[in-house]
Amino acid sequence: MPKKIIATASLAGCFGCHMSFLDIDERLLDLIELVEFHKSPLTDIKTFSKECDIGLIEGGCCNDENVHTLMEFRKHCKILVSVGECSIMGGLPALRNMIPLRECLEESYLRGPTTGDGTGKGIIPHDEDLPKILDRVYPCHEVVKIDYYLPGCPPRADLIWEALVALVNGTELKPTDAMFKFD
Repeated sequence: MPKKIIATASLAGCFGCHMSFLDIDERLLDLIELVEFHKSPLTDIKTFSKECDIGLIEGGCCNDENVHTLMEFRKHCKILVSVGECSIMGGLPALRNMIPLRECLEESYLRGPTTGDGTGKGIIPHDEDLPKILDRVYPCHEVVKIDYYLPGCPPRADLIWEALVALVNGTELKPTDAMFKFD
């Protein structure tokens, strides 16, 4: 049986879901027998050179680069999974959704405690090489079709493990209460 190909990405989030993924510990060795990692921070492969069976996305979309990455994942992954609260609901980055973007940028770059002399004469970065910040943080399902959701902040390693095994084997995930218990 050929190995399933997995891609992963972290968008607007803290990378905690990837850390939880690594917390499957020695089961990573079992997983490597079943899958090949492609485009992922785990492999440092930056562009898709083949189609993938499963894409794992953590984080929401706060800039146009996030949107582009997410759309590329949807295009190249047969199954796309939102991993963690940031990808499912926007998470902590979405707290800025309650503040107009301009006001948020001014507070960060002009009036913040680390922006100089406090006169507000700083500049808001606007270089063409920087990703364009969106009006708000969008959960992934508002940008592309998502096939599965793994909740948590971050999801428990056991939930990620069980979901991956089910997806790789083409079986149904049978979640238990312990998989969703938050300490």
